[in-house]
Amino acid sequence: MEKINWLDWGVIDWNLPLNHWDLFIVGTFNTVLLTILALFVGWVLSIPLAFLRANRNKLFNYPILCFTYVFRGTPLLIQLFLIYYGAGQFDIIKESVFWVILKDPWWCAFIAFSLNSAAYQTEILRGAIETMPQGENEVAVSMGMPVLLRLRRIILPSATRRALPMYSNEIIFMLHGSVIASTITILDILKAGRMVNGQYYVAYEGFITAAVIYMALVFITTKGLKRLEGNWNAYKQPRTT
Repeated sequence: MEKINWLDWGVIDWNLPLNHWDLFIVGTFNTVLLTILALFVGWVLSIPLAFLRANRNKLFNYPILCFTYVFRGTPLLIQLFLIYYGAGQFDIIKESVFWVILKDPWWCAFIAFSLNSAAYQTEILRGAIETMPQGENEVAVSMGMPVLLRLRRIILPSATRRALPMYSNEIIFMLHGSVIASTITILDILKAGRMVNGQYYVAYEGFITAAVIYMALVFITTKGLKRLEGNWNAYKQPRTT
């Protein structure tokens, strides 16, 4: 009696991605690492930029506005190509110490993702700071808190709490946007799927597997942020006596 292969559905053969699970593991690792590091660096950069924007600093406001407009107004793919392909056209860059970084596709993707995320997070945090209740800041000022201490203890926690739903959208956007890393030879989730499809001349197996992995990552991210948001806003819930 012929043995039935339950993973072979006639049109889709799930043995192919299972046989190349190592590609998807490496691709998932690279995708998650790039996304997390870019989001973190973008968040660190966005704090001073958002604070200066919210306070309408005359010296820095318009340069920061131009930075956020350029990186939010152009596609991430173009930004990545300009950094990866464009930097090599300048001899001054190729002869500098920065060429060690800019000739590596991983670092180019990391730089492009970080700057793009910083632009989005700057505007998210700036809006949250501007909508803060003035009483919170006024109390801190009346107590004689210096600016940096007020930023760390009052402004950032309050603004971040309100901006958390928008941060979740940025995280998912960056996770989905990371697929363009495969265009510059980085082995991410999409690249793993394309390699499987290209090796066996199939259309579905690799891409469906990649889609499932992305959906799983989004599910985990959404659930984690929802729990974090609930914990941060627990003080708003009525208490039972």
